[in-house]
Amino acid sequence: MLKMPIAMKENEIERSAQDAVLACLSDVPFLQVEQSRAEALAYGRRPDLLVKVRLPDGLQTLACEVKNSGQPRMVREGVNALLRYRQALPNTYGVVVAPYVSPAAAEICSQEGVGYVDLAGNCRLSFGQVYIQKEGRPNPFTQKRDLRSLYSPRATRVLRVLLNNPGKAWKVQALAQEAEVSLGQSFNIKKLLSDREWIRTGPDGFTLTDPWALLAEWTENYDYRRNQVRDFYSLKSLSEIESGLAEACRKEGIEYALTGFSGAARMAPFVRYQRVTAYIEGGDDAVKRVASLLNLGQVSSGPNVSLWTPYDSGVFYGVRGFDGISVVSPIQLYLDLRRLHGRGEDAADFLLVTSLKPQW
Repeated sequence: MLKMPIAMKENEIERSAQDAVLACLSDVPFLQVEQSRAEALAYGRRPDLLVKVRLPDGLQTLACEVKNSGQPRMVREGVNALLRYRQALPNTYGVVVAPYVSPAAAEICSQEGVGYVDLAGNCRLSFGQVYIQKEGRPNPFTQKRDLRSLYSPRATRVLRVLLNNPGKAWKVQALAQEAEVSLGQSFNIKKLLSDREWIRTGPDGFTLTDPWALLAEWTENYDYRRNQVRDFYSLKSLSEIESGLAEACRKEGIEYALTGFSGAARMAPFVRYQRVTAYIEGGDDAVKRVASLLNLGQVSSGPNVSLWTPYDSGVFYGVRGFDGISVVSPIQLYLDLRRLHGRGEDAADFLLVTSLKPQW
């Protein structure tokens, strides 16, 4: 595999594309590279790279389209360009080259009869007597800026709105208002989702079409410890603590919502639990007031109450009531459960099957 820098600029990708394609072809003993360069086609358009190889039964031309991102939308653009090149060069085999081609993007290439090569060492080429496939090599090229944009605190407000309203079509402005973010941020989230081909645009706006893919990627980039977590102990039963918490917050005008196993016990009961977990809005002062009203003692080990100051107020979007007690939305609950020890993942999967997927 080529040794490449973690983050690449567009000109670096173009310079490395030829090496990546040739490295992939070098594994075929009966193939000889005759020529490798970019050249104009008769009708004025040209691929980024043309590679001519000699096979036992003659010459084969590979037209390569180099993209600076392997997201499905970008790869589809490359595939469409390659299909147009076939009009000028009917016997040409098309190849998309990108820093990293995701499995979803690879499937697009396969469906259209186009090959792909990425700079991580994955590839699939099928022409003449040649068939090469290498897969499973991880993405060494960080997309931190992209992920930070999509999963930043305020950006996730938009994601909660989309995931909690499955099937609804949104205009960018209406989405921004519902999520309480700027119009620019709402537009940026739409673009990032479009790059992944997770939305469909129609006359009424755009609709999230692959909620599971979005939730899965968000889960990989989520950590409940972004919230400020304080642990306490109480001699009361869990149900008494939860009822007292709800009453204290109502009296004090403090926004709250149960999460973790406390939330799961009401929304999708799966396991017995031994700790009350709740979001408390209002910072240190609010947490101290609630703890005082409930006679909670702060501890460093063996807690049975965890109060979280949210990293963003968006965690309260879609809160539901169960017998007078507020619980976070199923989306927020799923995210929190997935990161909790003690069968948290199992509880999250149960919630996914019983509450989330039926809506999708």
